[in-house]
Amino acid sequence: MSLYDLDNVSFAHGDKTVLHDLSCRLTPGRFYGLIGANGSGKTTLIDLLLGTITGLGRLHFKGHPLESYSRRQLARELALVPQEFKINFDFTVQDIVMMGRHPHIPRFTSPGVRDWEIVAEVMADLDISDFKERFLPHLSGGEKQLVMVARALAQDTPTLLLDEATSNLDIHHSIKIMRAIRQRMKQRGGTVIAAIHDLNLAAAYCDTVILLHEGRILKIGSVAETLTPELLKQMFNIDSHPYMDDFSGVRQV
Repeated sequence: MSLYDLDNVSFAHGDKTVLHDLSCRLTPGRFYGLIGANGSGKTTLIDLLLGTITGLGRLHFKGHPLESYSRRQLARELALVPQEFKINFDFTVQDIVMMGRHPHIPRFTSPGVRDWEIVAEVMADLDISDFKERFLPHLSGGEKQLVMVARALAQDTPTLLLDEATSNLDIHHSIKIMRAIRQRMKQRGGTVIAAIHDLNLAAAYCDTVILLHEGRILKIGSVAETLTPELLKQMFNIDSHPYMDDFSGVRQV
């Protein structure tokens, strides 16, 4: 069974084509890393997979055209952790995490016992329970991003998409987020599709890597198959030395 099927998918901003004839199949239960240089089309591809924009070609989700799903249906299937976000009102951490439960709560009703349980679980997983009553503007940048991850995990969707969600964070917060996401999604057989700029973070947590170069898929495969000196030279114009790290037990660059 496939999760996503892309067949000659393209997208353009005006006269500028950002993605060119992408064709691939993504299967459930894997942690996909989407890697590419700035401007390679990673965010555009994430937006296409979310259904927030529509391109040319065929894009199917679970065997049906993505556009055939309602917004509410997609909200129960797909959650996003963005790189940047704006919340213009004072909400507590707990209030914001509960927002992730809204697709599952009938209109004009209050959160149920299970909704509160899930919110408590994800806050505990990310070690943010101690400041659940604090207001978002009073948090550090890293703490705010942990709250956004908790909101997405509380949405409890089979598929989670990350748009460079750790790009502005220190290594402590980055590892905490990636570890919590991988553990929770693996427990429920979920899928993660993450645009990641840190090659070593991708190598440590991803099952499959998608190399996106100038709007085209250059290679899809394991970490060992994709993070090679030749492909990294082609993508980033750098010399590199991938190796197996004895301390972490994973491939690093």
